[in-house]
Amino acid sequence: MASVAAHSRQYRLSLSPHADAAGLAGRVALVTGGSRGIGRAIAIDLARAGAEIVFTYRSDNDGAALTIRAVEARGRCAIGLRADGTDRAAAGRAVMETIARFGRLDILVNNAGINRDAVVWKMDDRAWDEVIDADLGAAFRFTRAAVPAMREHGSGRIVNIASINGLRGKFGQSNYAAAKGGLIAFTKSVAREVAAFGITVNAVAPGLIETEMVATMPDSARQQSIAETVVGRLGAPDDVAAAVTFLASDGARHITGAVLQVDGGQRL
Repeated sequence: MASVAAHSRQYRLSLSPHADAAGLAGRVALVTGGSRGIGRAIAIDLARAGAEIVFTYRSDNDGAALTIRAVEARGRCAIGLRADGTDRAAAGRAVMETIARFGRLDILVNNAGINRDAVVWKMDDRAWDEVIDADLGAAFRFTRAAVPAMREHGSGRIVNIASINGLRGKFGQSNYAAAKGGLIAFTKSVAREVAAFGITVNAVAPGLIETEMVATMPDSARQQSIAETVVGRLGAPDDVAAAVTFLASDGARHITGAVLQVDGGQRL
C-alpha cells in the first residue's frame, strides 16, 4: 500500500459556516477513488467540514497530489493511498493504515467505480466481471473492513455512491446498472445489520454529473440528459459532495438505509 503523503501535525478546525453546520471536526474519513471528479469533491467537502481525509486511487499520482493540496488548503490532513479496490486485500490494508495514522475511522465513502459500456449481446464476460467487482465487490470489501473499527467506537457513517441508473436501468449499461442496483440493495441490508452499533449506511444516487468523462460525451447524448432533468442543467461534483457530507454528519443520525437522489429531477 503506497502512501502519497502523510502529515501528523495538528490542524485547527476551519471556522467556515459549512464546517460549523456539518460538525465533523476530529473525525476521520476514508474515501475510495479520491484523485479526481466526484471523489475529489467529496474529500474536499468533508475536509471543509472538519474531517481528516484518507483516500485511495489506482494510478493517477498527479490527481492524488491535487486532492492532497486541496484538502490541506482547508486546514485538514490528507493521505493518499495507491490501492486497487479489486485487490482482495486492498481494503483491509487501507483501513489498517487509516487507523494506524489516526487511531480511528468514522466515515467511509465507497465512491470508486468504472464503466465498460456495451449492449448485452455484445458484452463479454470480462466487461461484466470487471464492473461488478470494481463497483460492487470493492464496496463490500471496504465496508467489511471498516465495520469492526466503527463497532468498536459505537458509531460510524457509511455512504455508498450509487447511480440513478441503478434505480431505472440504462441502455448499454446492464453491468453498471446491475452493480449500482446491487449497491443500493447492499446499502439497505447492511443498514439493518449495523444499526444497533450506532452506524448508519446510506446511498447517494447521482444523475449525470459534470466530470472529465462526461466532457467527452457526444453533444447529442449530453443534451438528451439535460432535457431529462427538470432543473435544466447537469449536476456538479460539489452537488454530490454536499449530499455525502450531510449524510456523514450528526444531522443525518436518524437516516439510514436511504437513497438520496442528486439528479436535478432526471429520474422524475
